[in-house]
Amino acid sequence: MSVIQRFPPVAPSRAHILHGGDYNPEQWLESPEIIEQDMHLMKRAGVNVVSVGIFSWSMLEPREGQFDFKWMDALLDRLARNNIAAVLATPSGAKPHWMAAKYPEICRVDAKGNREPQGWRHNHCYSSPVYREKCTIINTMLAERYARHPALAMWHVSNEYGGECRCELCKAAFRKWLQARYETLDALNHAYWSRFWSHTYHDWSEIDFIDESVHGLTIDWKRFVTDQTVDFFKHESAPLRRLTPGVPITVNMMGMYEPLNYWKFVPHLDVISWDSYPGWHQKDDVIYDAIWTGLVHDINRSLKQKPFMLIESCPSSVNWQKISPLKRPGLHRVSSLQAIAHGSDSVMYFQWRKSRGSFEKFHGAVVDHVGHENTRVFGEVKALGEELAKLPQVVGTMPKAAAAIVFDWENRWAINCIAGARNVDKNHDQTAVEHYAPLWQRGIACDAIDMDQPFNSYRLLIAPMLYMIRPGVAERIAEFVRNGGTLVTTYLSGIVNESDLCFLGGWPGGADSPLRKVLGVWAEEIDALPDQRTQNVTAVDGNDAGLCGTYVARHFCDLIHAETAIPLAHYTTDFYAGRPAVTVNRYGQGSAYYVAARMDSRFNDDLIGRLSKDLPRALNTTLPAGVSATMRTDGASEWLFLMNFNAAPAKVGLGSQYERVTDGKPITAVELEGYDAVVLKRAV
Repeated sequence: MSVIQRFPPVAPSRAHILHGGDYNPEQWLESPEIIEQDMHLMKRAGVNVVSVGIFSWSMLEPREGQFDFKWMDALLDRLARNNIAAVLATPSGAKPHWMAAKYPEICRVDAKGNREPQGWRHNHCYSSPVYREKCTIINTMLAERYARHPALAMWHVSNEYGGECRCELCKAAFRKWLQARYETLDALNHAYWSRFWSHTYHDWSEIDFIDESVHGLTIDWKRFVTDQTVDFFKHESAPLRRLTPGVPITVNMMGMYEPLNYWKFVPHLDVISWDSYPGWHQKDDVIYDAIWTGLVHDINRSLKQKPFMLIESCPSSVNWQKISPLKRPGLHRVSSLQAIAHGSDSVMYFQWRKSRGSFEKFHGAVVDHVGHENTRVFGEVKALGEELAKLPQVVGTMPKAAAAIVFDWENRWAINCIAGARNVDKNHDQTAVEHYAPLWQRGIACDAIDMDQPFNSYRLLIAPMLYMIRPGVAERIAEFVRNGGTLVTTYLSGIVNESDLCFLGGWPGGADSPLRKVLGVWAEEIDALPDQRTQNVTAVDGNDAGLCGTYVARHFCDLIHAETAIPLAHYTTDFYAGRPAVTVNRYGQGSAYYVAARMDSRFNDDLIGRLSKDLPRALNTTLPAGVSATMRTDGASEWLFLMNFNAAPAKVGLGSQYERVTDGKPITAVELEGYDAVVLKRAV
């Protein structure tokens, strides 16, 4: 659970909310008047930080061993004179052409065994000794040169780590990784159940990257890719740690990016940061996107249980979605304050000034091609900067969560491997959002954790589709419930172990699993419903879970037996009519709920609403649909963020007196315009 305390600023030298974004003046070196104008416009917009040097390797080292730091010297000096902090990047995200030409082995090999040509970005091999050496050289020179520079506030290592390589170097590293994990081929063959289809391995050299029929191998490959990426990051960071020990290090992550398990980065990062690009306005309303984004903010806050950074966002529209609508007036402000509300101590953008050419020339920016401040977007950014400058006391505070949702990367990988009842629309991430939504709508803070994190500090634990159960997890769930916690889990839970081997003796967890005892059910079969077919689920009269009437189930329906559990609702159609669809089991001092089908939003709202009714809320009043209330606290004061993600106005009664942060006026009710937000404060 989030600790009530005030944390230091994410950038120790900057005790305010960071406001700025990616800045690429190397694109404008032949136009010094534009760079000078940028300084003026940054001050006008309330910018106090910029990320620099992210894709600048070809400018820093135009030829092998020939370095040019003069332009970076001038840039950092100019930033320091203007009191703008620098998040200085290492440039490994895009290697220069000369390097790929001379050392082709640093280029990645694709899944078909083809060496990828130089181009785009993020196209280097993490196993390559040559690329690692080149990164060490350039990173060491950056750290030595700028260690004491007054503009340096933080290191931005590489950019959006991702992708994989299948070259011989990576193959050898993968086999070495497997040997360290399993020690013997017998252990590996058992974990992979490799006698199936005669896949038994008799020598480590027989193991290749690709055999999607062997799910244990597929999951291990993903584990290896994460570990190899983390190892490369640690290698990149080593000279920075050695030469600038007081400067924090971050890596810009990508939300729910599936290929990398971000929990593995946590011990090696000082600050969590992420790049947020929701598909605003793809539908008639933005509420669903707001809920989804709120969950991702909570994932990033939960990674270190500390304030994080929104290090990239777009002030207008991106250029890479199938359709990229503009943010409607007000949405930039409310979506930015949403990040602050959920624990970010920054609002930063990609990008400051639009590129004149190439792939991102039409990606949104604070400064458009027109080049001046008289635009709608610049006006909104400027107004937000002025507002953020009035929130220095929020820095270092945190939401206080009594609920948590389990969002586990390895579990997602295993679910995506399933060849079973339904191989489309498994929708792990969407299901997590659907279970998170009732808490979001009620202003109840929620952490988002993986299954290896502590449970006992929470009162409500929601674990939808907890398909994989790693060693010790069932025991910790049992302890959580036995000590008074409330657990909610669903269909497709407790089916396989960490190697994707099915538990024997029935789900969830197998015949002797603590999870089976906690939930008090046995799941016999899973029915997969085609998209056009649904199943009705009717609540038991007088149940104590707040369920009423008939709900609609889709996609998955577990056929379960209630052993010690009490049915709360039954299926009412098809051959399994009358079987339990929702149960509760009293275990020790707590309760465990099993939801056997993918239920509609009304069901999730009824059940989770009832189970969370005694949890702390940001505001003890009923919120209009689409209005979010989030609170940050340091234990002495509370800052309440009210955000309206509707296009229409909304009114919220506060129930007690707050003061408006912007002007200090007392207030007991708030009228929000469409896409509007307000920040309020009171003493605890």
